[in-house]
Amino acid sequence: MESEKYKEDLSEIRQLMNRSSRFLSLSGLSGILAGCYALIGAFFAHQAISEFNESQGIDTMYENPGITDDAIVIRLLGIAAGVLILAVATALLLSYRKAQRKGESLWSDTSRRMLANFLVPLITGGIFCLALLQYSYVALIAPATLIFYGLSCLNASKYTLGDIRELGLANIILGLIATQFAGHGLLFWAIGFGVFHILYGGIMYYKYDK
Repeated sequence: MESEKYKEDLSEIRQLMNRSSRFLSLSGLSGILAGCYALIGAFFAHQAISEFNESQGIDTMYENPGITDDAIVIRLLGIAAGVLILAVATALLLSYRKAQRKGESLWSDTSRRMLANFLVPLITGGIFCLALLQYSYVALIAPATLIFYGLSCLNASKYTLGDIRELGLANIILGLIATQFAGHGLLFWAIGFGVFHILYGGIMYYKYDK
């Protein structure tokens, strides 16, 4: 009996320590929805690029890695911004609801540390991608977004669910592979931000949300 009670006490202590050091209210469903938004955004971006290529008499089977036209660039940035806003808003809403159900605070020291560790590589990557756009290295933007997003997930994973680490590593590897396929950046972007989010979001949902 004492051995069983000792094990239960240890388990409770581990849970308390885990809750105090990690933000556990991330919603798996928000990851699934973020992936869906990314796939929809990739579809609209593909349509925009195809229309531009057709207007320029370029083979529409592949992307045009040399796009510099201001109108199409602004359109693509608008699509990316829309996907980002929807994903962030959904993550905040669903994580807030999950935190309420668990009696936890969404805005705590742990969540602040997680957010800070996530944003530093992400903001750095965003500025770097703007520099790539400035110098017309458009073909490297999709790989760079995947790599820096992966680094953000990896950096934040020590303050939240461990599955985020695997998501980060997968995106880093995918981004590095994408550097060798300049005409297929959008496809890799859809896989990383779309398929991977749906996959890992589903895993997190069944492991932690059900």
